[in-house]
Amino acid sequence: MSKVLQGKVALITGGSRGLGAVLAETLADQGADIAITYAASAAKAEAVVEKVRAKGVRAIAIQCDQADSAAAQPMVEQVVSEFGKLDILINNAAIAVQGKLVDDPTLDGPAFDKQWIVNVLGTVAVTRAAAQKISDGGRIVFIGSGLGTRAIVPGVADYAGTKAAIAGYARGVQRDLGPRNITVNVVQPGIMPTDMAAGAAENFPEAVLDLHPIRRIATIEEVASAVSYLVGPTASYTAGAVIDVSGGVLV
Repeated sequence: MSKVLQGKVALITGGSRGLGAVLAETLADQGADIAITYAASAAKAEAVVEKVRAKGVRAIAIQCDQADSAAAQPMVEQVVSEFGKLDILINNAAIAVQGKLVDDPTLDGPAFDKQWIVNVLGTVAVTRAAAQKISDGGRIVFIGSGLGTRAIVPGVADYAGTKAAIAGYARGVQRDLGPRNITVNVVQPGIMPTDMAAGAAENFPEAVLDLHPIRRIATIEEVASAVSYLVGPTASYTAGAVIDVSGGVLV
């Protein structure tokens, strides 16, 4: 694989599993040094770091609970202290609390509120901190969701709302950082076989799959490929875009 990211430093939030872990390995294959964050899965995070280091690049894992906005600044400063700079930020960390209708009296309000704190306020805090450090010509990618554009099933109002908010925020960040030749984009995956959609590949309702012109869920690697393009040198004029990797469910 071409080392198009040789000499770059990438920070991937929520990098201990799922899409974040695949992105860490993908960007390492392209030559980038990698920092990942994790909330609680220290063993999983260290396993990702070991795989990344085996590819011949530097890697660290930093414990950072995105529910604590105050943790963002010292986390970013630790990345810069370790590697000397920051070139790429991938805002991947998020939680999903779904399945309850907004008028359901058993809805767990605090859990849904935490989803807003992690997915929106935590992401904003990381972005603000990183914006002060990221190199001119750098790359920021937000991992959104197709649900941020179209709520195709009931029970996803709050999750969809957080992802719609992130897409709007990303556009504003692009306006702010564009003069520094920093690109800011959003990748909106569809259903993937991650912890958030455990068992989706086998158990998702046929009616939902029927909504997809390409009648299957995404692979994690397909989503990672879109992110890989956006942080690479050929995407220097792709800015403020929302790219759907969702099998056409939004058409």
